[in-house]
Amino acid sequence: MKYEKCELYDRECIECGECDRCDLDPNKTCDSCGRCLETDATYNGIKITKIIMDNKKEQ
Repeated sequence: MKYEKCELYDRECIECGECDRCDLDPNKTCDSCGRCLETDATYNGIKITKIIMDNKKEQ
């Protein structure tokens, strides 16, 4: 069984969901709005290791 590494902490992923939280509003799930990128605030970040493209076209 292969375990994924946590994106925020030095441990294996425990699926806590913290990496999916909005940095500006911790009660919100990140929806990639980009508002956190427009501020000078310190925020959590993740390193992108892979991009998966869906080649199926929506009809």
